[in-house]
Amino acid sequence: TSKVDETVERAKKEGDLPLYGFHDPESFVKSIQKPRVIIMLVKAGSPVDQTIKTLSAYLEKGDCIIDGGNEWYENTERREKAMAELGLLYLGMGVSGGEEGARNGPSMMPGGSFEAFKYIEDILLKVAAQVPDSGPCVTYIGKGGSGNFVKMVHNGIEYGDMQLIAEAYDVLKSVGKLSNDELHSVFAEWNKGE
Repeated sequence: TSKVDETVERAKKEGDLPLYGFHDPESFVKSIQKPRVIIMLVKAGSPVDQTIKTLSAYLEKGDCIIDGGNEWYENTERREKAMAELGLLYLGMGVSGGEEGARNGPSMMPGGSFEAFKYIEDILLKVAAQVPDSGPCVTYIGKGGSGNFVKMVHNGIEYGDMQLIAEAYDVLKSVGKLSNDELHSVFAEWNKGE
């Protein structure tokens, strides 16, 4: 509970932000207007299942849980079915952007219950990164675990890009014997185009 209290205090100091803290799941869930929509950002795997179990004990039919972590898409599909049996809605939403996304808006990939997506579409459109030519970086991906699947593919491409950069650096440094200043010039130039 000390972390909750510290966060609420920090929000007050940083501009009296409207942030509320709760020390137990029941009071948190009961504080939300119906239909309730809860976004979880917890470590993938069993912590997600544990959090769902804890929260769902206090949720009512029509309420919604959104997992904003990078979860395995098949787990999302399993959870969506289990939540439907309880009359709850479920979305698995890939979120990308890191620190920049936290400050300036992430790219979001919601998949699962379309009804749940409609609950939060307006908020997601405002929170998402905004691209001048194409608008908000969010769209409903599709049913089941599709949002998490797209995020998985996104990560695969991103990690492939990082590996390519590392290997290019290694070849230029080890084989090409470029100095750090020369490497800086090469990568600065490459950063300007395709």
